[in-house]
Amino acid sequence: MKWRFIYPLFSFILLFTACNTTKYVPDGEYLLNKVSIKTDTKNINKDELTDYYRQTPNAAVFGVFKMQLGIYNWAGNDTTKWTNRMLKRIGDPPVLYNSSLTSLTVQQLQRVLENKGYIHAKVESNLTTKGKKANVEYIVNSNKPYILRNYTVNVKNKMLNETALDTSRTLIRPNMLFDVDILNAERERIASRLRQIGYYNFNKEFLIYTADSTLKSNQVDITLEVQDYLKRSDDSISNIIFKKYSIRKVTFYSNTDANIVNDVSNIGKMDTVQFRNFILISPKDQTIKLDALVQNTFINPENIYSDRSVERTYSALNSLGPIKYVNISFKETSDTLLDCNILIVPSKTISVSTELEGTYTGGYWGVAGNINYIDRNRFKGAETLSVLGRIAFEWQKGIWAQEWGAQVGLKFPRFMLPIGNYDFKRNIHANTEFTTAFSYQLRPAEFSTISVGAGVKYSWNRRQFQHSFQLFDLNYIYFPVIEPAFRDSFLNPVQPKFNPYNYENHFIMRTGYAGSYTNFSANRPLRNFSTMRYNIETAGNLLYGLNHLLGSVPSSVDGSFRLFNIRYSQYVKGEYNITHHQIYNAENRFVYHLGIGVGVPYGNANSIPYEKRFYSGGANSVRGWSESTLGPGGYKNTTGINYKSRDYNQVGDIKLDMNLEYRAKMFWLMEGALFLDAGNIWTIQDYDTQKNGTFRFDTFMKQIAIAYGFGIRFDFSFFIARVDVGVKLFDPVLTRREQWRVNPNFNDDFALHFAIGYPF
Repeated sequence: MKWRFIYPLFSFILLFTACNTTKYVPDGEYLLNKVSIKTDTKNINKDELTDYYRQTPNAAVFGVFKMQLGIYNWAGNDTTKWTNRMLKRIGDPPVLYNSSLTSLTVQQLQRVLENKGYIHAKVESNLTTKGKKANVEYIVNSNKPYILRNYTVNVKNKMLNETALDTSRTLIRPNMLFDVDILNAERERIASRLRQIGYYNFNKEFLIYTADSTLKSNQVDITLEVQDYLKRSDDSISNIIFKKYSIRKVTFYSNTDANIVNDVSNIGKMDTVQFRNFILISPKDQTIKLDALVQNTFINPENIYSDRSVERTYSALNSLGPIKYVNISFKETSDTLLDCNILIVPSKTISVSTELEGTYTGGYWGVAGNINYIDRNRFKGAETLSVLGRIAFEWQKGIWAQEWGAQVGLKFPRFMLPIGNYDFKRNIHANTEFTTAFSYQLRPAEFSTISVGAGVKYSWNRRQFQHSFQLFDLNYIYFPVIEPAFRDSFLNPVQPKFNPYNYENHFIMRTGYAGSYTNFSANRPLRNFSTMRYNIETAGNLLYGLNHLLGSVPSSVDGSFRLFNIRYSQYVKGEYNITHHQIYNAENRFVYHLGIGVGVPYGNANSIPYEKRFYSGGANSVRGWSESTLGPGGYKNTTGINYKSRDYNQVGDIKLDMNLEYRAKMFWLMEGALFLDAGNIWTIQDYDTQKNGTFRFDTFMKQIAIAYGFGIRFDFSFFIARVDVGVKLFDPVLTRREQWRVNPNFNDDFALHFAIGYPF
């Protein structure tokens, strides 16, 4: 290996972080170097206890290098110099050991353990010092925990009693630890359930537990009761909280607030529209129609009150383009009725923006410009009209490749389909989007393409899930020009170097579903979480069925059916991606990723369209290879034939990506990453132009490429800029002797990637 590249890097890191870390530690004080915890039982989760530390050391990149502290220490004492001020601003000052904070941590840990059932737990701290550095260890002696023996419910209200005793949903189980957090969560569950079924005035503070801990062997009996003042049936408060409420009417106030209506001088300035006990009061130049608001409101007149309906209404209304924010309030009008008032504050509906971006695709630099026009309330029903224009240029070996395109979309905030009644369409709460697109690409000395498309898509969310159903998507890909030199050299019908099907005019009529899931919680951002993305699509089945039904005659040229003398594609394709974040603290995490994709041509096609096939390598795949330079399988261009340094045969029908990445906060806006990638692509069947590229169970394991590397990311809050350097570790196309790149060559085995956003 040409280590000249690596040695300076590691030398810089060592010099950067191994400087005097106690430079700014005053005499008589200590730098907090390390904090750890030791327990006498595996039943206590130490990672959860670390959240209660009142003092933690300076952050360490990759768990070793205290880079932010090193930057701070690089600064001199002269604050008149801007370099010193900058270094101190982007670095972190030393964390000095504080005995008071250590004592508070001991108390906090003691309290947490008691709440978890370890009533007699003892926590101590142990301080060790060396030079000006201090290490703190918290020692937990758990002792025997308290166990819940019996759980009873003592309330007279029938509905409350049934909810509390619901054995399928209750969080309290016999022989569980006497965990205060779980007991509180059970109160929240009961209150939430009651508020879902009309008990508007109920909350968890009305519920209390009484505990009997006089039993032997650290056992506890607990009883769930209501507050004493609620036990009296003649109490007015008791009568209120145990009443079920229904919605009488829903009133929207647009562009104003509810109080302004009471001002007589404003009556002439306001319009009132009513529909099914829904009322809209707004200025005469109202910005949004009542029907659009009703479609996105789940608080229905004559229905019982429900917290979930309120949450769904907030989410749905806030997602509408012409609405800035929403406020929902209720007013009791009788013993059992509520009036709902919804304040709607409008936002700016029309925006025009331009974007200039640099691109780096397949090893080629380029520049692109976009212009966007968006009208978020086109027909006063929260419809979004978007128009996008794009121009892009890419520098390829002395020539400029060009792309010109436009896309028009119109999204309606409702389910538009001639089936289902009004209430069904309203409850499903789906968006309907119509799109049309045009694209022209010119690759000088190669070919030019024109792509025209149109589609209809439905999308909807259900809590942690997002769904999208493509009813249909039509695309026509036309090759107006294929240069004779390119055709003769690479598409020769006798012995083609590239698959000729990729350069034929073709028609794609597809339908598909895409979805995603995440269990990330904004309230607990440091909890481990996972995300999934999955999709499946199929094309050509309707046309193929109609051809057979109508007795159409296949083409005499290749035996395929045609639409307007254009061959159409027929295939099925699916993808699945899962990413798991294992979080150690706010600065360090491991991220695992698995991606699988399979596409199968059948019926009217012997190959999937080029634009629908998979590629490997690049910024989001196996990063030791540039984009579209890995695979399929063991395929190697032994003839040296490519065009403009691109090999159009490096696509496949099966894809596998496996990635492990360690991410660490460095300093200022910078984050660092170390990664290990593995994967490849394969074809589903043998193709003459892709030798050794077919997937076979007895060989595919030997064809999985492996790469490693490091990356630098800049977190600008609204986007992530990323630079990754990948190095080949195992190259499946080389001879057995050369496959393991123990001594990588800088020219052949390194890949540099620029990208926006994380790779997964």
